Amino acid sequence: MGDDAHDRSLRLHLGPDELVIRQRYEALSIANDVLIALWFLVGSILFFWEQTMTAATWCFVLGSLEFLLRPGIRLTRMVHLRRRGSEPTESSSDF
Repeated sequence: MGDDAHDRSLRLHLGPDELVIRQRYEALSIANDVLIALWFLVGSILFFWEQTMTAATWCFVLGSLEFLLRPGIRLTRMVHLRRRGSEPTESSSDF
């Protein structure tokens, strides 16, 4: 499993260093969840002042779009794994 043909990690070369992202769909799902939390947190804070309510509303719209993206990430992961002949290894319905 050490050869490149079986390695499904995403590798980004950053000068002399290399960033390795394993389980990239789960990492994408986690990053999406963090963005959702940030949009709603910023939106909530901006609602304290009347002059920033429009920006707050846009933060909530962006957070809602991120929620819409969430099942798409999960579906893409399942389709990708099945296309390569693997069965999903996680039993969790929400990751």
